[in-house]
Amino acid sequence: MIDNATRQFIDGHRQCDIHQLALQARSHGDVDMAVAVEQIAGWQKARTKIPSWASHDDIVYPAHLSLEQCSSEQTAGYKQRLCRRLLHDFAEGRHESMADLTGGFGVDFAWLCSLFDKGIYVERQERLCACARHNFEVLGLTQAEVVEDDGQTVLDSLPHQQLIFVDPARRDSHGGRTFAIDDCTPDVLQLLSTLLQKADIVMLKLSPMLDWHHTAASLNHVCADSVREIHVVATGNECKELLVVLSARASDLPITIHCTNDDHTFVFTDTPAPPLPLVDNNIPLKKKHLFEPNAAVMKAGCFSVLAHHFGVTALDPNSHLFVSDTPIKDFPGRQFIIQAVSTMNKRMVRQHLAGIQKANITVRYFPISVAELRKRLRLTDGGNTYIFATTIGKEHLLVITEKALG
Repeated sequence: MIDNATRQFIDGHRQCDIHQLALQARSHGDVDMAVAVEQIAGWQKARTKIPSWASHDDIVYPAHLSLEQCSSEQTAGYKQRLCRRLLHDFAEGRHESMADLTGGFGVDFAWLCSLFDKGIYVERQERLCACARHNFEVLGLTQAEVVEDDGQTVLDSLPHQQLIFVDPARRDSHGGRTFAIDDCTPDVLQLLSTLLQKADIVMLKLSPMLDWHHTAASLNHVCADSVREIHVVATGNECKELLVVLSARASDLPITIHCTNDDHTFVFTDTPAPPLPLVDNNIPLKKKHLFEPNAAVMKAGCFSVLAHHFGVTALDPNSHLFVSDTPIKDFPGRQFIIQAVSTMNKRMVRQHLAGIQKANITVRYFPISVAELRKRLRLTDGGNTYIFATTIGKEHLLVITEKALG
């Protein structure tokens, strides 16, 4: 796909600044600089996002948008592990064939396809299909079949699969972002009945901006009781995607929600939750342990379930911060020890922040931003002090903490 002169140039300039390279186009007449710059930029992105692919010199990278939108190696690996379990639970362990109807750069497909005897990659864009054919050969995915076509068209003639994976495009015809499930392309609500007929397992990759309750309700409205699992996937405490697992197999079990941040997963079921336990305002908070849930738990909104599971109490129904007398080893989030609690009274603030010049500030259910609060407190960022600005009842408070060890 790339001529020898351009390939040699790419191999020798992977670490270079692509903007500087673009200015040198005329000094390398035998090199296709547009291709070289695109490939070097792609490799520089892939070395952190998809390092195992970046380790292959012959991988060809697509335009910036396709690479930007593709899964990371970490989230693709999560789907692979999930799929391995799902095949056991919903497909009697069979792994003859899978299909990805929205292939893109092919990262998710590559990790999923490795579990099957055959994988069908479907993509409308000719350039992405050419990249996929080349890259799958480089990666040794001899079971991969690349189909240049529309996924919805291919679905009609597709034989039965153990898994169908769909990552609908979340941009409109003008390139603007869309988030509602029925605004994506293809419209999975319209295709859902056929998808469930064609596969033992349907896995949808959706925007992390979506509300999982509404998403599950919308899908179940089209095909009753088809949603089996919801996975809120975060890496580095940033939500990356919402995965929905569906099956036409009859089941009377509630939906399970999996909140995953890196290597930690908290699982609960979609059943009525008990009331959220709240702290007694008459009990001093100093020296108590404070807990901040990770991004996946925050997105799932399972605060009452979380509190009862770990035996913690909430500072306020809207704070999403919890306290306990003791540390909790497996809590899905960060843990701190409360050193002091201050009102916003200037005298109290000076008293409790005496000697502190740097602090990490978080606002939770608080009327001003981090930047404004930092300016008001005259603190720079960093250090070993962590301040949580929140509201308990009607009182705006600063919970001053240090990170718990371990």
